Amino acid sequence: MSQTVLITGTSTGIGRETAKLFQSQGWNVIATMRAPEKETELNQLENVRALRLDVTDEESIRAAVAQGTSEFGSIDVLVNNAGFGSFGLLEATSLDAIREQFEANVVGLLATTKAVLPHMRERRQGVVVNISSMGGCIGFPLGTLYHGSKFAVEGLSEALSYELAAVGIRVKIVEPGMVRTDFSGRSVRFSDDESLSEYRDVVANFADGYAAISDTPPAEPDEVARTIFAAATDGTDRLRYVSGQDAERLLARRLREDDSTFFVFLRGAFRI
Repeated sequence: MSQTVLITGTSTGIGRETAKLFQSQGWNVIATMRAPEKETELNQLENVRALRLDVTDEESIRAAVAQGTSEFGSIDVLVNNAGFGSFGLLEATSLDAIREQFEANVVGLLATTKAVLPHMRERRQGVVVNISSMGGCIGFPLGTLYHGSKFAVEGLSEALSYELAAVGIRVKIVEPGMVRTDFSGRSVRFSDDESLSEYRDVVANFADGYAAISDTPPAEPDEVARTIFAAATDGTDRLRYVSGQDAERLLARRLREDDSTFFVFLRGAFRI
């Protein structure tokens, strides 16, 4: 009997490649996105259903989970991929923008997980894969909101892994580095205010600093998809999976260096 995966944020990038990979391996795929009526590829694949799910809309989550389980009978794996990045000066960022970042990346992830858990708990099996980032373990300048949300994903996933282990459900975290997707375009929002001149150098040096510490080519989305598939299917209790050369290198350095040593490195790269 084929297994079923529900993936959020499949309209582009990592989510789309993950949906295609699971489908190619014989899985049923519930490929969710905010505007499935615009989808022209995934819904043409066998055993794939493109359904509307906006992680900030509780009713859309409930409806997608209900329709997916009705069509395929169960959800064996949940991949929480949907989200975006909000960068910039905190002083230039509205409270609405702060709430929007955490609603999408944290509250929406929890709401989707909460909706799927009863189906997994009833069968006493399942895997929840949460897409974090190397930015869930390392914070960079101007990333207060994004890194805050991804650090939250790391913490909630680790804590959740204990309680779900009691009912046979595994939790996994995937930590990509830079990926060649439109996350750097459509999925990133930047807040700046030219009147805050005291921060001018921090903003001006951001791009060069990031390039200096991430000096390997961005990973392709299908590379991250393979990491997600491995995490979902390896049958182990391993929690964290790193994806991408830059993430592997930077996270290894973060682990072996104390705070002061690592922060000197970052301050030098960003000229702070």
